[in-house]
Amino acid sequence: MANSQELSDFLSEVERRAYKQAVYAVRNDHMALDIVQDSMLKLAEKYAQRPADEFPMLFQRILQNTIRDHFRRQKVRNLWTTLFSSFSSGDDEDDRDPLETLSSIEDEGADDPQKQVERAQTLAIIESALQKLPGRQREAFVLRYWEDMDVAETAKIMGCSEGSVKTHCSRAVHALAAVLGKKGIRL
Repeated sequence: MANSQELSDFLSEVERRAYKQAVYAVRNDHMALDIVQDSMLKLAEKYAQRPADEFPMLFQRILQNTIRDHFRRQKVRNLWTTLFSSFSSGDDEDDRDPLETLSSIEDEGADDPQKQVERAQTLAIIESALQKLPGRQREAFVLRYWEDMDVAETAKIMGCSEGSVKTHCSRAVHALAAVLGKKGIRL
């Protein structure tokens, strides 16, 4: 069993290397700092009572998982930003699920500052609209599309049937589409 001094020594020893590793992975200084801090907190909270010789392997696993989680969240955010900012169509089909219209999240103008600003503004609108959704719809939407969980996992977490999850998600998507439509963003 490690004591708090051994944990502190390990964290101060590994901090700089972990930061460099995270910077190389995410190519953003601020995000790298957040990732390293989250990883250190996870190690301290969940594994502080483990023997000190296990810290290096545990920390590396935690760090890599935190980096992967960052990319997963980024992928989902990019999906929604692209979805809500890039699709404009003249027809107003109510039965069409906007999630099924996306074939690729790759955007050719990803480095264009104007598109970055548009995405940031769209994401702010989406987050504001999410806050106004009923709790169950918001929970289902976030778990399914931002946390990238499947219907069965979401149903288990929410304590309801898979059909209820699908219903909540559908209602949330349609409500978000309506809000975005009022803001001039067409799906």
